[in-house]
Formats: sequence, C-alpha cells, structure tokens
Amino acid sequence: MAGIRTPALATAALTSVALLSQTATAAPSTDDRPSLEEVEKKVDDLYRQAESATEKYNAAKEKATKQRKKVDTLLDDVAQRAQKLNDAREELGTYAAAQYRTGASAPDTATLLLADSPQDYFDQTQLMGRVTDRQKGAVDDYFADQAETMKKRQEASQSLRTLTDSQNDLRTAKAAVQKKLGSARALLSQLTAEEKARLAKIEERKRQEAARKAAELAEQQAAQTAAAQQESAGASDPAGTGTSTPSSSPSTSTDSSYATKAERALAFARAQIGKPYVWGATGPDSYDCSGLTQAAWKAAGVSLPRVTYDQVNAGTTVSLSAAQPGDLVFFYADVTHVGIYIGNGMMIHAPKPGAYVREESIYYDGESSIHSVVRPA
Repeated sequence: MAGIRTPALATAALTSVALLSQTATAAPSTDDRPSLEEVEKKVDDLYRQAESATEKYNAAKEKATKQRKKVDTLLDDVAQRAQKLNDAREELGTYAAAQYRTGASAPDTATLLLADSPQDYFDQTQLMGRVTDRQKGAVDDYFADQAETMKKRQEASQSLRTLTDSQNDLRTAKAAVQKKLGSARALLSQLTAEEKARLAKIEERKRQEAARKAAELAEQQAAQTAAAQQESAGASDPAGTGTSTPSSSPSTSTDSSYATKAERALAFARAQIGKPYVWGATGPDSYDCSGLTQAAWKAAGVSLPRVTYDQVNAGTTVSLSAAQPGDLVFFYADVTHVGIYIGNGMMIHAPKPGAYVREESIYYDGESSIHSVVRPA
C-alpha cells in the first residue's frame, strides 16, 4: 500500500510549538516561549509516535493479508465440498429411482435424504435388506461430508469476522500515522529562516556528539578484538616457539557463516542508501525501518518478521560492545525503530518521514535510546 511522505526538509527544519498558539499580531513573550531543544523534542516525538503507529499498521496489514489467504482457502474448500455433496445427492437419487422401478423399495425410501443420520434410516428393518453395501457406504459418506461442510462453513464465517476486525485495525493504524505526520507537517510549515539556522546548529552539535560516541565504541571493539586475537595466539602456541597448530572450532565456523550472510545483508542495505523513508514500505523504491532490515536479511537468505517488536525476538541478543556488522540495533523502550549495524558504532537505517536511507551513528538519538542488539542468523 502506498505510504504518505512528508516534504524532504532537513532534519533541522523544525518549528516552535508556541508559534502555533500565537496570533499574527501577538508576540510571544521570551519567558513563555519554549526552547529550541523543546521544540525539536516535540517534533521528534511526533515522528516517533508516527513510527510506532507505522509498526502497528504493518502488523495489522500482515495479519489482514494472512487472514484473507485463509478465508480464500476456506471458501474454496467449502465450494468443493458443496459440489461433492451435490454429486452424492445425485448418486443417492439414482439408487432410490432404481429401487422404485424394480419395486424393491417402499414409499419410506423417500425419507433417505431427510434422515438425521445414516443409522436412523437403516434402523428401519423393513428396508435393511433392500440396500446394498455400496449404497450404505454412499449414505455414510454423504452425511459425513455434510457434517464436515457445515463445520468448514462455520470456520469460514469466523475467519471472515476476524478479517473484518483486522481490516478495522488497519484503518485505525493508518489514521493514527496520518494524524501524527499531519501534526509534524503543521509544525514544519511554520518554520522561519532564523529558526532553521539556529536549529541546524543544534542538530550539528548532536551529530558531532553521536560521532564521538561511535568512535569510542569503535576503539573499545577494536581493543576487544585485538585482545581476543592475542589470547587465541597464546593458546595455540603455549611454548612461545612462534609456531602454532591450526585449529578449527564450531564457534569459528559459526562466526564465519554469520559474517558471510551479514556481508550480503549489508551489501543490499548499502545499495538502498538515498532511497526515501515511506511508512509501511518494504521496497524496492522506498522503505520504513523494519521494511529495510527485513529486505536486507532476506537478500542474505534469512527470513525476518515484518515488524520491529517481532524482529527483536528473531535472533540472539548480544551486548552493544559485542555487536558485529549485520546485527540489528533496536531503539526506544517500545522497540519502534531498528537499523542494521555496519561496525565502528555506525548503522544503516531508514530514519523517519522526510529522510532517506543513510549511514548514521547508532547514538543519533542519544545512548539512552538504544534498546538492544540482536544477531538474526
């Protein structure tokens, strides 16, 4: 389903909540005016809320799609069973007609198709001798098929009701996304040149701090890698002779297999850089955050769930210091954003409406925003 994209304004293009409540002639007082940081937080919160609603939309859409397939399958099954019942009725009618022509049946034969069960009919001892084993089997099959068809019809009816509920959830989630994005656009529409410039400086300071934190993590991971290599070298050459015996362990094999898959996932993700974020999109021309990570790992032969709060459970949780390229980095307490780690404290992600798929520090929204790191394969 096509999404809604906000104008591609710079991330720093934010506006003051106070401007919306002031009239054209009333100048806001300095004391009452919120700080630019507060303004930025307000718009960022709106985008976060929109992304949360997007994940709910994605889940509702996935559920509705699966339910539609189930309903279609059930309806096809019911149609086939109905045809089978019609054929059985014709066969039973042929038996009844044959009995009537030969005088082998009593008038009570007409109750055959009206009986509550096969046994009700065959308990009539005056007719037992006139029905062949084949005919009795046909009657048994008819009533069994009739009962199963009724069961399938009830199941199809329930599935249709569930589908209707899923579609209602889908409409609700879509409306929530549109409302949040509309509120953000309303704020953005009030931008002034001065606010843009001042907020751009705030955003630049945030990017510099995020880059600094990413560099710290890169140094920490490099030190850990060097220590692990040194420890491995010492273990393979305990005598210090300078020679070592090659060894292979299951963990080494596993790491190599994961690295190969991760390279494919990252190659795909890098190829998407520059494509727009669109809520609910799964490619190939645009993505939302979980749509990008799902598509990237699909390119590596790994199937991930559609939404962030399912993807976070689709692998092994590792510490941030142990993160490897290809791992998924999740954000916020409600797990509403995800990116794919590329190493050195950086990731590729689809950030938010109005932005494009890009490389960015995993600290782009502060260290406290990082929820967890998951290795999906």
